Amino acid sequence: MEKVETKYYHSLYKVAAEINSARDSELVLNSIVENVAKSMRAKACSLTLLAPERKLLFHAVAWGLSDWFVKMGPLSAVKSIPETLEGKAVAILDATSDKRIQYPEQVKKEGIASILSVPMMLRDEIIGEVRVYTAEQRQFSKDDIYFVSAVANLGAIALENAKLYEACHKDYEAVMHEMLEWRSYLEA
Repeated sequence: MEKVETKYYHSLYKVAAEINSARDSELVLNSIVENVAKSMRAKACSLTLLAPERKLLFHAVAWGLSDWFVKMGPLSAVKSIPETLEGKAVAILDATSDKRIQYPEQVKKEGIASILSVPMMLRDEIIGEVRVYTAEQRQFSKDDIYFVSAVANLGAIALENAKLYEACHKDYEAVMHEMLEWRSYLEA
């Protein structure tokens, strides 16, 4: 059986390669949550982003979760594993009874037993979370936490790169439009 660390290295490589080659942030983020879930042999993985007012978390992408669960609505930054937004990785053994879970009945109905929640940081700012969900109770190891943290940080970089690419593309189009207007003006 393949060692856990080797699987994690391979998955990190896949995520980094995807970030390096893709310009579409949604494709990259979907690749991240799928790779994390499969590498960890987890039920599911999601990536939530913090709203500008920093009170709500919105699901950006998810793999392995039902549509009704993802579309339940935003999560409260105060009620739903708030330590993650303080920069701490949080492992919850029993997600159906832990007080930090905002929707315990829905978690139970979804078949989630344990959750690992890791902050997604861009430089010194927390912009969201990556959450790993298991169908059976699991004690998450330090290797699990380091792996998900590394992937979360790569995801933050991917989001920033996508924003920068989009801004550059818009600027380029504006300059090209302006040049065409000047050219038609000079030719008239």
